[in-house]
Amino acid sequence: QVQLVESGGGLVQAGGSLRLSCAASGRTMATYAMGWFRQAPGKEREFVAGSAWSGDKTDYVDSVKGRFTISRDNARNTLYLQMNSLKPEDTAVYYCAAGYGSIFEVLRRGYTFWGQGTQVTVSS
Repeated sequence: QVQLVESGGGLVQAGGSLRLSCAASGRTMATYAMGWFRQAPGKEREFVAGSAWSGDKTDYVDSVKGRFTISRDNARNTLYLQMNSLKPEDTAVYYCAAGYGSIFEVLRRGYTFWGQGTQVTVSS
């Protein structure tokens, strides 16, 4: 079992940047597929970005491609989401997740472990 704690959220102006972190504990995250999700008020939680075990394979929802970058430091048991050129529509609670996938598999669904979330607010 792995526990996940997100940090790095906050208030930023449109066009700005934030870097989210997700610290994993309990077990190494090196053998988990990892991902970021977000949930805006009144909307369903949506997949944002995912990473396979090594971080070499990643996937993004179309709306963040070219602006967001997911990365992982397995030695530090930490997952990151670098968010650039932020837009008001990126405002949401962002969640980190871990799931069981094969070594080169990026998951868009089926995650098992979730963090509590961190709020990101982008003002116009």
